[in-house]
Amino acid sequence: MYEQLHQYLKVLQQERKLTTNSYQSYERDLLKFTGYLEGEGVKLWTSVHKHHTLKYMLGLKEAGLKSSTIARHVVSIRALFHYLITNDYISHDPSIYIEAPKLEKKVPQIISQEDTNRLLQVPDVATAVGIRDKAMLELLYATGIRVTELVSLNVEHIHLSLGFIQVISPSQKERFVPFGQYAKEAVEAYLEQGRAQLATKSSSEEVLFLNHLGGRMTRQGFWKILKKYAHEAGVSDEITPHTLRHSVAAHLLENGADVRAVQELLGHVDITSTMKYTAIAKSKMKEVYSNSHPRA
Repeated sequence: MYEQLHQYLKVLQQERKLTTNSYQSYERDLLKFTGYLEGEGVKLWTSVHKHHTLKYMLGLKEAGLKSSTIARHVVSIRALFHYLITNDYISHDPSIYIEAPKLEKKVPQIISQEDTNRLLQVPDVATAVGIRDKAMLELLYATGIRVTELVSLNVEHIHLSLGFIQVISPSQKERFVPFGQYAKEAVEAYLEQGRAQLATKSSSEEVLFLNHLGGRMTRQGFWKILKKYAHEAGVSDEITPHTLRHSVAAHLLENGADVRAVQELLGHVDITSTMKYTAIAKSKMKEVYSNSHPRA
């Protein structure tokens, strides 16, 4: 069983070119499922039947896993059996009997424009670290890019004179994203003053944002930086880099941006991913109307 499983994982890694996080999720889910089957005395994929998959899903639910986690397991297992059938390892698909739980539609967490402005003012630009952090925060808020895309930027990806950055998404798709004057000035200051102070002999000349050791800034490193500044600015401690991305979308729509333009800016493949922010924008509009209109 493990031989076919590892063949499938190899396909995911080499042909599907999943992001590291997505691949690790598939691997973790499927190793757990295969281990369960092994514990049930199943030694061949052809011996997996309806009651095995249903019992496994029931076990996940009884273990108290979140609906989103169970839904991910369903996707992983269905994809594996699709591969096994396509490659003639099995003749029937026992995963067709399992159903993914209905997911609650969560409203994206955002911070207000006022809180965002306070957050962006916190870094101490009298230091190299502060100059770097200011540049990262301004660029993240100006563009709405993912934190993975932010820390993956190289110097060559920044086009200051044009006001654009060249972004490579986790799925290796390229897009050009504009940024404004505030971000431009912050990045210019970092390139002219801050970066050289952070660089070491082993630093790569191509990496844009360097950490305190002179290497490339990591997602985890930036997350810690963001939480520190959020605390100092009096913004929610629950803030994450993705909160800023959500906030960019909501703030743009609040101020009249076109949904399609926001979709392209954020790199959403499906416009439904962008549409969830319109509810926040409409809610804000109603609040402004109620507080401002003389006959509201």
